[in-house]
Amino acid sequence: MKESKQDRIVVAGHICLDMIPKFTGPGVSSISELLRPGVLVNVGQMVFSTGGTVSNTGIALKIFGCNVCYAARVGDDIIGSIIIEKLKRHGDTGGIRVSRGEGSSYTIVLTPPGIDRIFLHCPGTNDTFVASDIDYAMLKEAKLFHFGYPPIMRMMFSDGGRGLALVFEQAKESGVVTSLDMAMPDPLSESGRIDWREVYRKTLPNVDIFLPSIEEAFFTLYPKEYLKLKNMEKKGGFVELIHPVQYRSIADEFLSMGCGMVVLKAGHLGWYFRSSDRVHSLEGLELSDQSSWASRELWCPAYLVKSIASATGSGDSSIAGFLAALIKGKSPEECLHLANCAGYHNLAGLDALSGLKNWEQMEKDSSTLELCPLSFLEQTEWQYHTAKRIWERTAQM
Repeated sequence: MKESKQDRIVVAGHICLDMIPKFTGPGVSSISELLRPGVLVNVGQMVFSTGGTVSNTGIALKIFGCNVCYAARVGDDIIGSIIIEKLKRHGDTGGIRVSRGEGSSYTIVLTPPGIDRIFLHCPGTNDTFVASDIDYAMLKEAKLFHFGYPPIMRMMFSDGGRGLALVFEQAKESGVVTSLDMAMPDPLSESGRIDWREVYRKTLPNVDIFLPSIEEAFFTLYPKEYLKLKNMEKKGGFVELIHPVQYRSIADEFLSMGCGMVVLKAGHLGWYFRSSDRVHSLEGLELSDQSSWASRELWCPAYLVKSIASATGSGDSSIAGFLAALIKGKSPEECLHLANCAGYHNLAGLDALSGLKNWEQMEKDSSTLELCPLSFLEQTEWQYHTAKRIWERTAQM
């Protein structure tokens, strides 16, 4: 796709440097089997990559043929320099602010075979990022503005979310389509104890596309219920504990707070999509059939994965697939399949980006890869469209 200012996507929010040591030994069932005081653990090569939504989603969008500009805050240290240098290879870094005397953010990602990832994270300048760090004049030359990870950016969620609300208020005034991604708050941290409904009420009226995972959405809306359910979690993960009716209920809450559409990422269960009748905000995207986005409820199955190298950044990659397809004028069904396809390819790489394919391969694979069955939707009000390979609920909403 030919790049132009009019086709730009500005990706803003959390940025860090990820350091990922490769574990070479056999799988373990708990981290205590691997990391013990006084024991030397041999590992393989260290992978260095930029992480966070700005890098993971932004660079993936570039790989998918989009014109990307980055907006974030780093310190004037070597980590900040590495971050900027790496991002320069994949787009416009003119929106990166360098803060003197501050340390940049970094994450050590531990991915031992057999157990979930463990993150050792320094928030650094992500905690001091404020709305004025974004050059909103840059947004006037873009079609879409995407922001990610406010739960791990202190100035975005503190004071009832005034910082995040201001970001989206000013972004919307610039005339772009807006999208927001979340991160899972730590229940024991400050962000895990705030009233996220208050943040949502202030922010979502200026958000066109809200893209949390089902776990992030459930926790931020129902924190007490979440902690009870979490104790029941089994091999299939948290997504297995949520009934399809609850997906609809959660999406309805977000829509009632003002956003235009909600996409709930559900891991191996794919993507759930629900929209309001508010689609006029998508006019600038030159969609072939804008009305096809209004008042829809869809569930797109994930692709069958036979082996996983790492799930690092899989949610970010899938969001990039969705937004890239949207910018390219695809239908809701196509956007959802391409989102799942990007997440599928991501799982083949140790880091967030090395497994991704170009857009041509994405389009081919999204129509040929084997889908995971969603048997729990059978014999319900949901109906499967064989040609589009997607489930839709058309009952009264």
